[in-house]
Amino acid sequence: MHPFSFTKAETTREALNAGRRGGRYIAGGTTLVDLMRETVERPEALVDISGLPLDEVSVTERGGLRIGALVTMSEAAAHPKVRTLYPVVSEALELSASAQLRNMATIGGNIMQRTRCTYFRDVTADCNKREPGSGCAALEGFNRTHAILGTSDACVATHPSDAAVAFAALEARVHLLGPDGERQVPFADFLLRPGNTPNREQALRRGELITGVEVPALPRPLRSGYLKVRDRQSYEFALTSAAVALHVRGGVIREAKVAAGGVGTVPWKLPAVERHLVGERLSESLWAAAAERAADGSRPLRHNRFKVELLKRTVERQLRVVGGSK
Repeated sequence: MHPFSFTKAETTREALNAGRRGGRYIAGGTTLVDLMRETVERPEALVDISGLPLDEVSVTERGGLRIGALVTMSEAAAHPKVRTLYPVVSEALELSASAQLRNMATIGGNIMQRTRCTYFRDVTADCNKREPGSGCAALEGFNRTHAILGTSDACVATHPSDAAVAFAALEARVHLLGPDGERQVPFADFLLRPGNTPNREQALRRGELITGVEVPALPRPLRSGYLKVRDRQSYEFALTSAAVALHVRGGVIREAKVAAGGVGTVPWKLPAVERHLVGERLSESLWAAAAERAADGSRPLRHNRFKVELLKRTVERQLRVVGGSK
């Protein structure tokens, strides 16, 4: 680990001033500290924001839900409003990491976490995300866990967050505060696909601080849930996952929100699946037909071709669980 300075921000203004000077924000530290130990990250200054008043969960005026950036994953998962209004978020959080990590990690930190690609974390390997222009060792290396959607010739690493998949499905917005004031960014635009600049992962401006994530009000009744497929049941990242939310009235799907994880360079929204569902009556045949579109546009690699079929089956299973056939 390389030397760094450490300060604790007592106010939001102090945090922003430090961030504007290049300080890196830290709260739970469950990702950043690991990367610093591995010398993947080498920040010169850390700014502890854990004492800022960003740790509340509240219902918005329009009936949506706002989760403060410093709410821990375990607190968010257990919150009655999260569990009642958006079970898909609660389930995604509970299927993430270990109980110990969920007690430390925050919502803001979770959506900011960096890829678990082994080549990214191996400082001896070529990685455009870690060192732009060096190449991508995963393209010709062992790429079983890598992405099949949203990839580029520069990077094929997956985004690891489960909660981010639920937020992407629900079309959440990220609230930001920076030197130029407040702004909101649609979740779909917050996490960036690699393109030619895989080292730039979020649509953050210098010194900006995540203050919360807002899930919009959706029509009721709303059925939702999260399915995670992984090599083992405990403390493992997704091979594929599916976040599904359906508004059903009179036996007809009026609105559908679907996203996948473990397969994309960012949490992957599935609009083709959603379009196939909306306006259709619940039926056993509908789920497979809709899920068949889940892998549209995929570019599998040598070792992860199995993810194409696995993604379709994951989406189909979760549509069937959430939607049923009545």
